[in-house]
Amino acid sequence: QVQLVESGGGLVQAGGSLRLSCTGSGRTLSNNVMGWFRLAPGKEREFVAAITWASDSTYYADSVKGRFTISRDNAKNTVYLQMNSLKPEDTAVYYCGLNLGGPISTSMYYSYWGQGTQVTVSS
Repeated sequence: QVQLVESGGGLVQAGGSLRLSCTGSGRTLSNNVMGWFRLAPGKEREFVAAITWASDSTYYADSVKGRFTISRDNAKNTVYLQMNSLKPEDTAVYYCGLNLGGPISTSMYYSYWGQGTQVTVSS
């Protein structure tokens, strides 16, 4: 059984930065794509970024490209999301998930979601 725990959210002014972490336990996250999604009030869960553990390829939603960076530390079984130049529209609960096989940007192919971490960007 995999458990994922997100942390690092908070309240920040527009233009600021935050670094989210997602740490896994229960099994190694190697050989799995890990992804970040976000859920804002009144909206559906939205793909943010993903990273493959084996090839170190990264993928981003157009809305965050150039501002967010996903990375991982295999030794710590952790995935990070560095968020720069934050905008009010980035306000959401951010979740990490483990892809079990399937399109990287589709949440239904992810499992073992964490509890989420709230990111609030004030204008």
